[in-house]
Amino acid sequence: MTAAAPLRRPVAVRVATPRRYVMCRPDHFTVSYAINPWMDPAEPVDRPRALAQWEILRAVLEEHGHSVETVPGEPGLPDMVFAANSGIVIGGHALSARFAHPERAAEGPAFHRWFAARELRELAVATETNEGEGDFTFAGPRILAGSGYRCAVAAHAEVQRFFGLPVVSLELVDPRFYHLDTALMVLDDTTIAYYPPAFSPASRQALATLYPDAVRAEEGDALAFGLNGISDGQHVFLDPGATGLAAALRARGYLPVPVDMSELRKGGGGIKCCVLELHTRRDTTVS
Repeated sequence: MTAAAPLRRPVAVRVATPRRYVMCRPDHFTVSYAINPWMDPAEPVDRPRALAQWEILRAVLEEHGHSVETVPGEPGLPDMVFAANSGIVIGGHALSARFAHPERAAEGPAFHRWFAARELRELAVATETNEGEGDFTFAGPRILAGSGYRCAVAAHAEVQRFFGLPVVSLELVDPRFYHLDTALMVLDDTTIAYYPPAFSPASRQALATLYPDAVRAEEGDALAFGLNGISDGQHVFLDPGATGLAAALRARGYLPVPVDMSELRKGGGGIKCCVLELHTRRDTTVS
């Protein structure tokens, strides 16, 4: 069972903060190629079921007080549903993605056009390979960044320059967890949940130092895409199969909200993969 590190303080009272999210309907979702270990073009995809699961996720987020904007999907871009990969948006500054695989390359310009129609302070296209919130997660005073399978290490420095926030580089070493958001979830500005074996020894040490009270997930919960979830500071939207992780979160005062995204998992994505957050603030100091 997933275990939390020993608590050093009483269980906190968790407070939800309304969030702004971006999603893309899976109207064109299918698995016609394989660019991660979860994809199998021979396995049929039930698109109506994928659409239904996506609609439930959107409704659940809205029912919990969050706003959701939608980007129209484009024919020939089956993975565009995984909106988290489209870029990084913090405090009105947006950096759109540059994908590692040619199958997804056109998604970057498609989302960039959508960003360009918004009122943003600054918008740029990543010059380094960068799959947005797939490998970058805003964690209050810092950004945690993954590398090893998709994101170039040079992209970490680019993101740090663009957003003016310190970036902590983390190396992924298990191909099943090819994006950071499959192995680590930010719960609030000071707390994360993660699966330690997905990271190199040096990265595990860095996380243990920064987050000594983190929730450490077990393999079964990680493979259930339990860490590919979203937290608003109180509610944690996660896969229903991650029962151990849900229990550990509940013990910390969080409220798990299970949402089934099993059909979309055939493309290698879960809840978080389907949701890009428009972060409303940009801190400039590290606590």
